[in-house]
Amino acid sequence: MGLDDITKKAQEFLGDSKVTEALHSEQAEDISDKLLDGTADAVNKVTGNKFEDQVEQARTAADTHLGTD
Repeated sequence: MGLDDITKKAQEFLGDSKVTEALHSEQAEDISDKLLDGTADAVNKVTGNKFEDQVEQARTAADTHLGTD
């Protein structure tokens, strides 16, 4: 199985209406918020908050694609 096959399978998986519905659920929102918050906190800690604004922008951008908010 090559990269093209994996990409095609991933696109098929993400195109499934049940998967899309699950990704935009309240449960996905809660989980993604916790993961995104933890990741942003870790990055800010490692960088000494030097890139805090950019980290928050990236966190917000990622959050718009998952869950309900």
